[in-house]
Amino acid sequence: MNILVTGAAGFIGFHLCRELLDAGCAVAGLDNLNTYYDVTLKKDRLAQLEGRPGFRFILLDIADREGVRRLFAANPFDRVVHLAAQAGVRYSLENPYAYVDSNLVGFTNILEGCRNAGTGHLVFASSSSVYGGNQLTPFSVHHNVDHPVSFYAATKKANELMAHAYAHLYNLPCTGLRFFTAYGPWGRPDMAYFIFTKAILEGVPIKVFNNGNMKRDFTYIDDIIEGVKRIIHRIPGADPAWNGRNPDPAVSFAPYRIYNIGNNRPVELERCIAVLEELIGMKAKKNYLPLQTGDVPETWADIDDLMKAVDYQPKINIEEGLRRFVEWYQEYHGGSVKS
Repeated sequence: MNILVTGAAGFIGFHLCRELLDAGCAVAGLDNLNTYYDVTLKKDRLAQLEGRPGFRFILLDIADREGVRRLFAANPFDRVVHLAAQAGVRYSLENPYAYVDSNLVGFTNILEGCRNAGTGHLVFASSSSVYGGNQLTPFSVHHNVDHPVSFYAATKKANELMAHAYAHLYNLPCTGLRFFTAYGPWGRPDMAYFIFTKAILEGVPIKVFNNGNMKRDFTYIDDIIEGVKRIIHRIPGADPAWNGRNPDPAVSFAPYRIYNIGNNRPVELERCIAVLEELIGMKAKKNYLPLQTGDVPETWADIDDLMKAVDYQPKINIEEGLRRFVEWYQEYHGGSVKS
């Protein structure tokens, strides 16, 4: 199978490419290697992929309309897994245009490429952030998500709507995946667990927002990738039971589907910090602060639909996942971890 993975030098994209190559797929990995965080980490991820049979890297910005058009015109991709995006909730308050260019313009270019090339299935990254002001937990794909609290979340909700339109208008099978706090080796340096690890090792105070009253549905990267791999091969169809008088946002009369990919076990941020302290063998210096603008106090994924669809079963708990991350971090940056 010939698969395009956008955002191939990113955290999830890198791990997915590696797994697809292990499965014998031909993988075209696209990335623009932007400077949102350290490009060296992205290049080091790519170094793990380049040279492997079946992999080729494409340096391209998805906002480049003509470049994306040429890519799809020259390559008959069986599947497209679209992970490239401008990430980060807080950065969207500083630079909203980066999100317009990548998450809206770029996603339109991917949709057009898939439509014109007759791609068999588009799997795209959404986010747990779309739940925004929702307070009923666990967050279900059958809940309404029309109250985003960040511009990043708004662009991800827009992606879901755009994909649905293409599924309806052009019969393009589309599946959106709402990721819940992916973490693990080769992770993003802007994520809390990564920031905490670095700060604890350096003896720098960490910022603990909402005065410590935060919970996140931390989902280990291997569990994320297992879910994505299974969904790639499950092409959505129209749901004959869909009712326009009582519309279910997770399904449709078009070939379109939305799933949560999470661990279904929220973890208090204080627990995350305690595990890191134990693993590193050092105490964190904590600076308690109010909830940040655009943030939410809790995320919790209802994964029943994904379990029923592809027998998805997350396996890695926070203790094991963070142990693997800290070991990687120490190896990557040098040093040792407490046994």
